[in-house]
Amino acid sequence: MSNPDTTSADWYIEHFQPTGSAIGYRVSGKLDEVQSPFQKIEIYQTTDWGKLMLIDGAVMLTSRDNFFYHEMISHPALFTHPAPRRVVIIGGGDCGSLREVLKHPGVESATQCDIDEQVTRMSEKYFPELCDANDDPRAELLFDDGVAYMANCPAGSVDVVIVDSTDPVGPAKGLFNKAFYESCFRALKDDGVLVQQSESPLALLELIKEMRAEMGKAGFTTFKTLPFPQPCYPTGWWSVTMARKGGDFQFREQDAANKGFETLYYTAPLHTGVLVAPPFMAKALGE
Repeated sequence: MSNPDTTSADWYIEHFQPTGSAIGYRVSGKLDEVQSPFQKIEIYQTTDWGKLMLIDGAVMLTSRDNFFYHEMISHPALFTHPAPRRVVIIGGGDCGSLREVLKHPGVESATQCDIDEQVTRMSEKYFPELCDANDDPRAELLFDDGVAYMANCPAGSVDVVIVDSTDPVGPAKGLFNKAFYESCFRALKDDGVLVQQSESPLALLELIKEMRAEMGKAGFTTFKTLPFPQPCYPTGWWSVTMARKGGDFQFREQDAANKGFETLYYTAPLHTGVLVAPPFMAKALGE
């Protein structure tokens, strides 16, 4: 999806061919690089955005703006489920989503299953603030194939599944199809919630429609795509898509308003606002 350009010594620029756009960061140097069995992970120091993680040349996160993504893939789903106790995160190797999930005192266990251990080790070293919850007794960190993990998950054993994946290429390709969603559907309890990062609603709306169609084929009946700013990703505007096995989404607005933990972006009023899709999204998604 990207075509990295490092010809300018002080900048890292990533070109997005499908959108005809690019994003760049002024960097002061490369801090680390590792080639795992699955992908190449690089860490840069930027002049204004803290540290920068790349996977196979694509921007994954920066110190300065990752909170948008981690909060929005976690809290809306957890405050939509009536009482989330058992959470599974597929992907999420940087551990930021795990940290947000475990801010919820009612969560009794959170399993993070990422195929690439090196992502977590690099995050522990260069983004330790994202790994605050790694030693929480409720946390379980697995380094395995997330598709296989969900296929083997006991039926009706999970309240919330969070699919915190990279783009639908390479190791993440198997996380965007009917077979995977069927595994999630089976593993979720009757009131369970699935949430997955769903790319840019401005440039990749067709992908969101395809995701929702595949979720529907797997048995999910209710969907909601929530947009939010994400400066380091294509177009600067991103989304997550939630799905339920049946019934409407019931946002626990009062619980979110009284959440008792700090967030930098997510609030109850913001959650209420993003439930109303912009007209172009609502028309395309049939809402």
